[in-house]
Amino acid sequence: MSGIRMYQSLGTLVNRLRDDLNQRETQSEKKVVNKPATILLLYAYNRTGKTRLSMEFKDAGKRKTKKNPEGNADTLYFNAFTEDLFTWENDLEGDSNRHLRLNKNSKFFKALDELALDQTIAGYLSRYAEFEFDIDYEAWKITFRKVDAENIKISRGEQNIFVWCLFMAICERMLDGQESYQWVKFLYIDDPVSSLDDNNAIAVACDLAVLLRRAASRKDSSGVPAPIKVIFSSHHALFFNVMCNEIGRSKEGEPKVTHKRYFLHRPNGDNVYTLRATEDTPFFHHVATLAELQYAAEPNAGRLFTFHFNALRSIMEKTASFFGHSDISFCLKALNNEDDTALYNRALNLLSHGKFAVQEPTEMGDDTKDLFRRILKDFVTEFQFALPEILKKPQAVAASAPTLAPTP
Repeated sequence: MSGIRMYQSLGTLVNRLRDDLNQRETQSEKKVVNKPATILLLYAYNRTGKTRLSMEFKDAGKRKTKKNPEGNADTLYFNAFTEDLFTWENDLEGDSNRHLRLNKNSKFFKALDELALDQTIAGYLSRYAEFEFDIDYEAWKITFRKVDAENIKISRGEQNIFVWCLFMAICERMLDGQESYQWVKFLYIDDPVSSLDDNNAIAVACDLAVLLRRAASRKDSSGVPAPIKVIFSSHHALFFNVMCNEIGRSKEGEPKVTHKRYFLHRPNGDNVYTLRATEDTPFFHHVATLAELQYAAEPNAGRLFTFHFNALRSIMEKTASFFGHSDISFCLKALNNEDDTALYNRALNLLSHGKFAVQEPTEMGDDTKDLFRRILKDFVTEFQFALPEILKKPQAVAASAPTLAPTP
């Protein structure tokens, strides 16, 4: 159980995260009792509650306390709610004057017209997309264009990446000392890109890491360290691992960034959360998924659904790729039993396709459960995976498909 802590509510979890980022002292001796981090990196599956956690963190920062009697906000955040600040005017009658409207009442856009963001946004956007934009600061709207078309309706993915570039530009101005954003003490960034291809995911992660390293090493006008503390959370394994590598490595001419890495988990689908420290290496998504599958395969506590074959097959594909092979036949041949190899291959091919897809979750029959347990046990044993101990003993896994993403 080393490195695993359990929290009974989002509130207590938020307190822990803020403690990690803030320096605490003993009341009697005024001695520092924890070394604060400047960046926290959280990995969590979809539907864990990352967005609600980010909002609870934000709300905790503006509650009235002795240290904050006015209830002033301290967190600039990016999450699903940030994207909701932008809405489309589709010009249903004329079908030509389409634009994106900004919610001018949000503090997110405070002094937007003073920031001169266009060039900074364009610098980021040109790395990920092939469209251009114009911001009308008086009308609080944005229009988009390509070489051969004006006032175009961009896709949802393009819209998301534009909003992200705007957020990055605002963060740059905040770090430059723009007065309207000097209330910010924390950045909370949750799943900034949920639908990018791998190349763009890597590019965005590298750009974000540069910004966060700058935030972590910020100094005030007198040269005194004044870091902006950061929490970053994601379910995207590749994105998370790139962030860990970029934040964790030493950069010539830059101070070392103090950070912590956690696997955030909600094991029973209720309000109990666990944090597992991932120490010096990124948390590998396929290893976590294997642990989940073992819990699901427990005869007395778990529930096995047909989509679990999809998850197991995906892990085998990643394992084969890691060893330089193109498909799961490498993993099956390693089991050294021709009869089992043929049986497992048929099962994985049949039960991870067609009507057994994730969209139609069906609980396995007893014979299929036994077969799944045999495949899982042989695979884990053969490749000697060191699986994380999420709980003291296995718990029933909620009937939802694991979200699988590439792992480097």
